[in-house]
Amino acid sequence: MNASTNMIATDQPLWLDVLAEQCQQSSQRAVAQELNVSATMISQALNGRYPGDIAKLERAVRGAYMGATVNCPVLGELETHRCIANQKQKASSVNPTRVQLFRACQKCEYKEA
Repeated sequence: MNASTNMIATDQPLWLDVLAEQCQQSSQRAVAQELNVSATMISQALNGRYPGDIAKLERAVRGAYMGATVNCPVLGELETHRCIANQKQKASSVNPTRVQLFRACQKCEYKEA
């Protein structure tokens, strides 16, 4: 039995239940790759031991599996986990959309710290 199997409980936030269910259906590593976070972060969150800002993971889970979206000034409505992934991209002078995203993300209200 893996760690995520034990984590589905009614006394934790719904998004953590959803995360645990997704890990049961595939694996923590696969879910981590989809959310663009580390497998360690997933494991620690499921075990209530993540020392950092868990809000980033919550936004990613809500976007990927619960339908949460943001209104991007460049791309329009998109899932929160895609917004987070775009913020992590480096600027590229050869791709006009990447340039627009890089500039917009710098001052966006949804910018990750």
